[in-house]
Amino acid sequence: MKKSILFLSAAVGLLATTSCQNFKKGDGGLEYNIVKDAGAEKAQAGDLLSVDMIVTSDRKDSLLQSTYDIGLPQIVNIAPDSIPGLYAGDYNSMFKMLGEGDSAVFRLNLDTMAAKTGQPKPEFADHYATFKVKVRKHFKKGDLTDSALYAQIDEYFKAEIETLKQAEEGKLASYISKNKLEPKKTDSGLQYIVKEEGSGNKAVVGDTVVVNYTGSLVNGKIFDTNNAETAKKENTFNPMRQYEPIRFRVGHDPVIQGWTEGLQLLNKGSKATLLVPSSIGYGERGGGTIPPYAPLVFDVELVDIIPGPTEAPADSAAVN
Repeated sequence: MKKSILFLSAAVGLLATTSCQNFKKGDGGLEYNIVKDAGAEKAQAGDLLSVDMIVTSDRKDSLLQSTYDIGLPQIVNIAPDSIPGLYAGDYNSMFKMLGEGDSAVFRLNLDTMAAKTGQPKPEFADHYATFKVKVRKHFKKGDLTDSALYAQIDEYFKAEIETLKQAEEGKLASYISKNKLEPKKTDSGLQYIVKEEGSGNKAVVGDTVVVNYTGSLVNGKIFDTNNAETAKKENTFNPMRQYEPIRFRVGHDPVIQGWTEGLQLLNKGSKATLLVPSSIGYGERGGGTIPPYAPLVFDVELVDIIPGPTEAPADSAAVN
C-alpha cells in the first residue's frame, strides 16, 4: 500500500511541477522539460526503460493513459534510428534523453509526426500529445542476448506483481475506511452494502438477471459501465456500443464469481455496492485495464429477475 501511495504522490507532484512549463525546443518540433536529471547513463538503442507515464492531449479533459491507474509501469523499447518511420523528435527520441531516476515532460508535435511518417494525424488531439514520464529502471542491452534481457524484465514484473498482491488487502481496507462503509462479508471474501432494498424473491441459479452497473478500481478509476452519461464523463464512451442493462443467467453465463454470488444476495429493484477481491474477480492476471490482484467496486442495480425454467420431475416424461 505504501508503494501505491508513493506512486500516486509522484503523479500528483509531477502534474503540479508541470502546470507551468518552460519547454526547450528539440528536433522535429519536439518540446521537452527535464524535471529531474539523476545523472545516470541515458538509454540507447536496444535498451528498455520501465516508466511511469501520463499521456494527455491538447484538448480539454484529455487524459489518454496513466500507468498510475494500473499500478504497474510500462516498458519502453528503445529502437534503433535505422528503423523505417523513425525520425528525430519522435516518440523514440524522447526516451533516449532519459536514464534511471530521471523525470521529464515532452510535447510531441503531431503535425510533424504526420508529415514525417505519411500517416494521418491522430484524432485524439489537435496539435500535441503531452507525456509526463518518470523512469523507474533502466535495462541495458549491452552484450546481453535478447533472451537474457527479457528474462530480467520477466523477473522484474514478477516482483512488481507480488507487490500488488501484498497490497490488495490494504487497498480494500483503506477504501472502506475512507468511504466510511460498513459492509457485510461472506465466506468468499465478498463484501457488500445494500443501499436500497428491492422486493420479492432473490435471484437464484438459473434465473436471468437484468443489471445496471458501474465498475471501478479502488482509486476511483471507472473501467466499465452500461451508463452512457457516466462513460462520457470518463471519456470512455463508445458510440458503437449499446448502453443498456446487461443480462446473464446466474450460474450459467460466464461472469466473475463476485457477480454470481453478489447478485444472489439481492432481490428485484435492489441497489448495492459489491466489493470484490481479486480471488473472486479477475485474479492474478487482471484483464484489460484491470491490473493483477485488483480489488474491484461495483455499483449495481438489479433491474429485473426473470425466473429460470422449472425442471420437470425425473419421471414426468414416463409413459405407461
